[in-house]
Amino acid sequence: MRICIIGGTGHIGTPLTAMLVALGHEVIVVTSGRTPAPQGGPWRGVRLVRQSYGGAGWTDAIRALQAEVVIDILQGDSPGLYSAVRESCGHFIVCGSLWMFGLPRIVPTPEVTQAPCLFAGYAQRYQQMLDTRARAAADGVAFTAIMPPNICGPGKVPIDGCGGRDPEVHRAHRRGEPVTLPEPGSVLIGPCDAEDVARGFAGAVQHRAAATGEIFNVGSAYALTSLQFIEALAAIYGTPIPVQWTSWPRFASEVLPDLGSHWHFKAHMCPDISKIRSRLGYEPAYTPEQTLERAVQWMVDTRVL
Repeated sequence: MRICIIGGTGHIGTPLTAMLVALGHEVIVVTSGRTPAPQGGPWRGVRLVRQSYGGAGWTDAIRALQAEVVIDILQGDSPGLYSAVRESCGHFIVCGSLWMFGLPRIVPTPEVTQAPCLFAGYAQRYQQMLDTRARAAADGVAFTAIMPPNICGPGKVPIDGCGGRDPEVHRAHRRGEPVTLPEPGSVLIGPCDAEDVARGFAGAVQHRAAATGEIFNVGSAYALTSLQFIEALAAIYGTPIPVQWTSWPRFASEVLPDLGSHWHFKAHMCPDISKIRSRLGYEPAYTPEQTLERAVQWMVDTRVL
């Protein structure tokens, strides 16, 4: 099949492209050009199209590719893109986030809305996703959404003990500087390797009938408590990282007042992956500890760290 991947040179798109080429598909990667495409190997037969997402004429450019499958990893304008490709596209696949479901009320978290999403960008994209799924069902076009938790692994700075992705904070971890956490340190954090996220997309491509109309979580087989997360980083860096405990009110108002940072220590990131396992045969290859180690090694190898 001819498959178009929008964002195909990113941390998810790079392994996904290699997977789909290995499966014998014709792959077209649409990229802004900011991230260079790999050279050689499976990329020798990949067609690269330089086009900025949302720029002038971008939907016309995607329509002209006449792809049987369109995978939108960036997922910033699902309605507009779907309108452009609906006549030629047989399967429309987008990438969302576990955060779109809102504060989890069930753990592991299934693929249903839990509470209002407090992040405007995610809330808008989630509604667009649901609207596009309904349109695709009416048109007889297969639609699938893939919902990862904390994306980790090579190519992306992993989440740190301050709820961000800051190499300087990781340097502090490597030096064994203390980390402040809200008591009792039991909130779940689920680092998921980008390669395992890509496996979810590849599974949807290969099993279209089972994936039609579905929203699938992807993730590791288990999650870490926030304390276990810091302990995993300490093991990787080879030095103890002392934990200083505080109350949740003080943590949220003084230690990490930014919602996007302290949300990691408030909302469980533990996706229920039973549906994608049973319907698409999905199995993650990496544990949370392994993907954190792979990400740190990538930072070392590329001198980010």
